[in-house]
Amino acid sequence: MLPESTNGAGGGGLAVPMDWLCAEYVADEVLRTGGLVAPGSLEFRTGVRTLALTVLLDGPGPAEPGLDGWLRRTAHDHPWDTWVTARLAEPGPAVPEPDLALARDAWRQLRETELRAADLAGLAGLGPPGGGLDEERQVWLPAWQLGVALSHLALHLC
Repeated sequence: MLPESTNGAGGGGLAVPMDWLCAEYVADEVLRTGGLVAPGSLEFRTGVRTLALTVLLDGPGPAEPGLDGWLRRTAHDHPWDTWVTARLAEPGPAVPEPDLALARDAWRQLRETELRAADLAGLAGLGPPGGGLDEERQVWLPAWQLGVALSHLALHLC
């Protein structure tokens, strides 16, 4: 018989990453509801990992920001990658080690994977003057950049 979960609370039992699993569930539901990309696609998994990181690392604190906080974190003018790196480096006691291990692995995958997608530079005002998003222009992006954009749009749609 397996020992009961301790969720990282010590006691020698099986440590289940419940915070990460809950964040991933929320992210999956938001991305499915948004219907922006096909479930099961690489783009969908990228969005789920990105939003799960946002949910987990923005999680329980004095204000518990929820949807408004997640929208701010995933906005195009927020330095999401810098924020994630800092939060993973010093997460504080609120995030148990089993959850951090999965979060760090997700962040590594998002940094190391590149996806071919529409050039998102126009959305951030980095593209040609007066130009919006040119969906025909495809570029290779770090997966997290596409994930942040998908997460933000999906959050607006839910």
